[in-house]
Amino acid sequence: MKIVIVSDSHSLRDELLELKELHKDADLFLHCGDSELDPSDPAILGFRVVKGNCDYGNFPTELVVEAGDDRIFIVHGHLHHVKTDLLNLMYKAKVKKANIVCFGHTHILGFEKIDDTLFINPGSYHLPRGRKERTYIVLETEGKKKTVRVFEYGKGELFHEIFEV
Repeated sequence: MKIVIVSDSHSLRDELLELKELHKDADLFLHCGDSELDPSDPAILGFRVVKGNCDYGNFPTELVVEAGDDRIFIVHGHLHHVKTDLLNLMYKAKVKKANIVCFGHTHILGFEKIDDTLFINPGSYHLPRGRKERTYIVLETEGKKKTVRVFEYGKGELFHEIFEV
């Protein structure tokens, strides 16, 4: 399964449309909040979207998505204090029985496995922090094998890492 994960696009429209066209073979598109777009905007249609602290649309604050053998918990992160640590988010993921957690808010690219859960922050598609690249993630899943591919907007894949989850 191929899953495109983006966050913190902050009003970008054309770039989201390009992303959907570039990865039209993806099985799932996830947006971890702060799109600042209306839910009916064509740029955000086709994404499973959560509400960020800068969003005004009628999006849910969290989602659980079944994707093949995986259970993905999606939040923006501001309500889980992700700028401090991932402890609150880890507990919530256990309650939701998720093996993958996608979040944003910090604008900082990062991913790590904690216990049996893969945490993914795709960074920011518009205003990155900690690096100059405007990033997003393509997650490829095959059973327990998860390949996290980091892409820079407009440039292609930067690197990838494989996890067993």
